[in-house]
This record gives sequence, C-alpha cells and structure tokens, in this order.
Amino acid sequence: MIITKQYRCIHSASCLCTKGHLTEEVIFLIFQNQNWNPKLIAALSCACKWFDDLAKRVLWKEFCKTRAPKMMVDLQSSGSHSVDGNWRALGKLLIYCSGCNKGGLFKSIHIPGHFVYRTRFSRTSGKSFLLPQCRSDVLYVSDPCEHLDQGEEGDVGFFRGVFKSFATSNVRKMLIKREAPLHPKEVCPYCKAKLWSMLQAKMVPSSASCRLGAYEDCIEYYVCLNGHVLGICTLLPLSDSEGASELE
Repeated sequence: MIITKQYRCIHSASCLCTKGHLTEEVIFLIFQNQNWNPKLIAALSCACKWFDDLAKRVLWKEFCKTRAPKMMVDLQSSGSHSVDGNWRALGKLLIYCSGCNKGGLFKSIHIPGHFVYRTRFSRTSGKSFLLPQCRSDVLYVSDPCEHLDQGEEGDVGFFRGVFKSFATSNVRKMLIKREAPLHPKEVCPYCKAKLWSMLQAKMVPSSASCRLGAYEDCIEYYVCLNGHVLGICTLLPLSDSEGASELE
C-alpha cells in the first residue's frame, strides 16, 4: 500500500514529537509483524495526535481487515473506501462487549464491559433482526456474549452488529418515517453517535428471539446514526433454546 510520508507531528505545537519519529511505512511494518495487535494500536494512539491519526486511518483498518476479512470486503463493496463511524469504532465493536450500566441504556442491570477474544459475526443471522420489508439491507450480528446467573435477570446475552451502508438502508428510512426519537442522553459506546431504540420504534421481529435463543419479550436493541447495533436479551435455558432453534 502507498502511505503519504509524514515525519513530524502535524496536529499539536505542544506535542513532544518535536524531533520527528518513525515514518508511517516503518510503523506499518512493525504492526504488521505484530499481527495488528489491538492493545498495541490503542497504546500507540495515546502517544500523540499524530499517532492517533495514523491509527485511525491505517492501523485499525488493517486490524479489521485481518480479523474479519470477508466481512470487511462486503462492507466496502458499495464503492466506499471508508466505514461509517471510522475504523477505530469498528475495530472496537469487533472485540469489545459494551455491557451496561444500571440506569443507562438497559436500565435494570449493571454488567461491566469487557474485551472478547473472538466473536463470530454473521450476515445470515442479521436477517433475523430485520422486518420483512427491510431484509434487503445487510446487517452483520454477533453471537450473544453470555453472562450467566445474573440474579433476577437470569442468563443475560449481549449482542452487537453493524449495517452496510446504513445511510441508505431501509431501516434508517423506516426509523425516520416513523419519527422515532433519538435517545436523549446515551450514545453509541463505539463511535459516540446518537441512538435509536428499535424496540421503541416497534421494529424488533419475533425471528430475533429465535436466532438468539432468547425470550421474545426480553430483547432490546439500539442502532446508532453510523449503523452500529448493540442489544441485550434474556437467554432461554439450553433445553428451551434448542427447541426455539427448531421452530425458526
């Protein structure tokens, strides 16, 4: 790939990088050798604004392409060379379960967010989260991240996802047509954009509970202005969820 040479910090006069630093080409090769380690990318981003800009433009993009190559090719196949909400947000979505704070989006429970080693995202599963009139949209959704034995809440699952070309999607058009309000306080944990409640807009199909193996009346999820999805559900006991899968 061709990277524009930049040797000094271009963002801040107070930055400590006044004597120059490694070129982008060298940094690219170092992180390629480290298989685009997300912890190292995050640490580099904290060094200065120049490194943070490099991470956003190049390193997080390469991380995403390495972690989910087929998904990234599909998300970019519309002709755009960028991803809604930027590559860093998408990289975080791939490896971070946002959890929830009591009194936040999912008000009844507090479960801290955490990194996950590996998550499967499925375009086929995403169809189950769309109303029939929106199923020409492309949505990738993760398997639920299970948090078992949460007291009265039972077994809780968090799921997350991302739309392809959300700005032109049928889901976005329907949310606007239904005059769905944006959440007054909470924002997307991945890109900080405002959120729509799919439950409040009455756009959660029954097929979502079958796909998740969850109780039908215990699913809630949001989509942000950049097309990132985050949701919560109460999981059925294993024997019951197996039966739900057969009904799907």
